[in-house]
Amino acid sequence: MAITFPFDLLDGFPGWSTEFDQLRREEQSRTAGGVTYVKDMGSPLWQAAYTTRSLRINELDNWRARLAILDGGQNTFKAYPLSRCYPVRYPNGSWPTGEDFDGHTATVGSLGSSGKELTIEGLPAGFVVSPGDMIRIGTRNLHQVVAGATADGSGTAALVEVRPHFWPGTSVADLVSVKKPYCLMTIVPGSISSGADLQTGRGTISFRAIEAR
Repeated sequence: MAITFPFDLLDGFPGWSTEFDQLRREEQSRTAGGVTYVKDMGSPLWQAAYTTRSLRINELDNWRARLAILDGGQNTFKAYPLSRCYPVRYPNGSWPTGEDFDGHTATVGSLGSSGKELTIEGLPAGFVVSPGDMIRIGTRNLHQVVAGATADGSGTAALVEVRPHFWPGTSVADLVSVKKPYCLMTIVPGSISSGADLQTGRGTISFRAIEAR
């Protein structure tokens, strides 16, 4: 099978995302009078840490090989928090309208001037967008919902607020994905650990990653 990028590294991952949060790019300085100034150096990037359960030796070698596909930090993979493959209210994709909705076909109906509020169209009627849900706008912009909404009878959820703020280029009619929404990440160089126990050969794999724009 041909390997393509971004690589779906987390497909079948035998572990958990122990961290998935925003890395804020800010600088802070203080005056002699004690006033603190914070300068924003750019939109936050997502950062993550992943760890497997204890693996048998064959599993361990298999996942070492999967990580090797990325050539360190040279290639990208699809990254998402394993706790939020689906919205809070719909574990395993138990959508209100059943299989008529696949989790990838909603769209941006409107964007607020604040750069952080949007209307989502094309959801099942009554669909609840909850704080903590993750959504992907377009092909790579991952956001966390901080203020939710419920879709009306036409499938429109109004005034959903997200973080980080919208990336440049975000526009009306962009696709909105609520199923395994991901961003692109690369491995943080030197962060992979895959040691095995001397007596049993079992081991765990852990690594860190950061969003690649």
